[in-house]
Amino acid sequence: MDVGIIMNGVTGRMGTNQHLLRSIAAIRQQGGIPISDHEVIMPVPTLVGRNEAKLKKLSLEAGVDRYTTNLEEALKDSRHTIYFDAQVTGLRHKSVKLAIEAGMNIYCEKPTGLNSQEALDLYNLAQNAGIKHGVVQDKLWLPGIVKLKKLIDSGFFGRILSVRGEFGYWVFEGHTIKAQRPSWNYRKEDGGGIIMDMLCHWRYVLDNVFGQVKSVSCLGATHIPERIDEQGKAYRCTADDAAYATFHLDGGIVAHFNSSWTVRVRRDDLLTLQVDGTKGSAVAGLRDCFVQDYGHTPKPVWNPDIPQPIDFYEDWELVDPQTTYENAFKAQWELFLRHVVLDEPFPWDLLEGAKGVQLAEKGLESWEKGCWLPVEELTA
Repeated sequence: MDVGIIMNGVTGRMGTNQHLLRSIAAIRQQGGIPISDHEVIMPVPTLVGRNEAKLKKLSLEAGVDRYTTNLEEALKDSRHTIYFDAQVTGLRHKSVKLAIEAGMNIYCEKPTGLNSQEALDLYNLAQNAGIKHGVVQDKLWLPGIVKLKKLIDSGFFGRILSVRGEFGYWVFEGHTIKAQRPSWNYRKEDGGGIIMDMLCHWRYVLDNVFGQVKSVSCLGATHIPERIDEQGKAYRCTADDAAYATFHLDGGIVAHFNSSWTVRVRRDDLLTLQVDGTKGSAVAGLRDCFVQDYGHTPKPVWNPDIPQPIDFYEDWELVDPQTTYENAFKAQWELFLRHVVLDEPFPWDLLEGAKGVQLAEKGLESWEKGCWLPVEELTA
């Protein structure tokens, strides 16, 4: 069964690598998604963007036949049933709204709007149109987080006390070494900022893995005031490049996440989550997860006058190293395609996307006011 997908904005780094090449193209290369002994779901993408030369090059690389710079024309094509959006945030509301009005099922990147009003508007429009809709929440399918969730479900931690998240790496300013992230990320007027970007992620990770977010305290910073853009010109950074956020969760769990594009990595991975409970602890990265149970917990004594006698890395066990996992983006794409074709459940909808935007807004407000803020239940 062919399923036509408009893929808008996939010439960007994330859209190209994760959504097109490692998800849709990979599904096509494997022969589709089997749904019976004799039938598969076969995604058939049409690439949409503003630069025809880039689209042509990318279509050849991905083995895609169709591309266009005319979104309205693509939306009128009856071969398409899904609209996917990976554009910069500021363009998302207008394009997704057009796709909803055209009767397309919607799957899109986050944030789903520049503010929660925009994000909720898309949810309400989609609900009223009776279409299927979903938001990318890829980190739920990262092997490290999948292993964490299994440990929680098994009762390994006992009562969870705290979650500590460390995310980020050094993004070069561009003066002597070329930056590895786009310049709009550092301009607030273009929808940039690490609070808006990453608190959307932390919302769905916390809600789905550990407990509902009840309140937030966030401090942001613009540590690097000037960077160099894609044209080699200096620009002033108006958006935050680091965020230090603490969350209260259901069950009394305290979560703290440091998110930064101005940090040098000395940890297991670009993202690590340490979960501490009464019966044991775990540290998960993007792929691996290490655990230390109560019986293997060392008993250190504070004495800075001698070399530390304990190797604190020694008594940790690697969880489930033999199991292989699909690419996280591909795994969710397959679930969404099954949702559209077979009506299988898919709870990660546009309302969940709006919750992420809501938390990012609360984080920005908390920074501005210098206080804790409650995170109310978000309803349409």
